[in-house]
Amino acid sequence: MTKRQNENWMAAGVEAWALGFEMWSVMGLRMMKIAAGGAAGESESRIMIEEKMQAMAELQTKLLTGRISSDLATGSRQVMRHYSGKVKANRRRLG
Repeated sequence: MTKRQNENWMAAGVEAWALGFEMWSVMGLRMMKIAAGGAAGESESRIMIEEKMQAMAELQTKLLTGRISSDLATGSRQVMRHYSGKVKANRRRLG
């Protein structure tokens, strides 16, 4: 493995850790809102499902149109960045 490949995998690991951490905080915020019930909880459940479906469709489009690298480390980082933007938007909205 070259130094550049090793650095790319290290960066992918750091990005995965950061995404996971932020994802857990969004899950906690969502659980509190849904557990509170009412119209806000019901709305959040609907928003969550719609956002997940849209994010998946967008990623599939990127994959099918070649906008995700075939290099494993680079492609992994691109996928994480795709989801990271969605998670950050949810954290801002819910926080």
